Amino acid sequence: MGAENSQTAEEMGAQLRRTVVLVGMMGSGKTAIGRTLAARLGVPFLDSDAELEAAANANIAEIFERDGEAFFRDREAEVILRLLSGPPVILSTGGGAFLAERNRQAISEKGMSLWLNVDLATLWERVRHKDTRPLLRTADPYQTLSDLLAARESIYAMADMAVTPGGDYSIDQTTDLVMQALSGRPEILET
Repeated sequence: MGAENSQTAEEMGAQLRRTVVLVGMMGSGKTAIGRTLAARLGVPFLDSDAELEAAANANIAEIFERDGEAFFRDREAEVILRLLSGPPVILSTGGGAFLAERNRQAISEKGMSLWLNVDLATLWERVRHKDTRPLLRTADPYQTLSDLLAARESIYAMADMAVTPGGDYSIDQTTDLVMQALSGRPEILET
């Protein structure tokens, strides 16, 4: 999988018809892949966490600490619904967003979900040195990450589509996988 597959929507003669919502665990690459995918498709990239932080004038960890997870999840659902109501974009969501039935329903009605299915070892390598993950502020963050993945996989599997990049895949290679998956769905990416 190389640069020969890395076509833009313009080169493919393609147009995004529905918002693509990237779902998956923290560290799965939703933001990095989302930005690259949006650039290739010539559409905006939006991040529900970044939008929520801007609206709250606080970062996710501060919102969790100050207001609790339930408050955060309510605001997250409001932001996702608002972002889904606009023109088609690439939307990255927080790792827990897809767990809520109301978010899955909104995404299904107004967009399509794509699960970035990344293995535990890769996730751990990507998140272990970051202190911006409130759910990993535990005595054993690796075990917490493992438990979260185990608890969430069956829900992520409800996504409309999934791609499973290898742990050594680059951002471009993973984006190529996503583009290939989308190219077979004319109701999402019209060519």
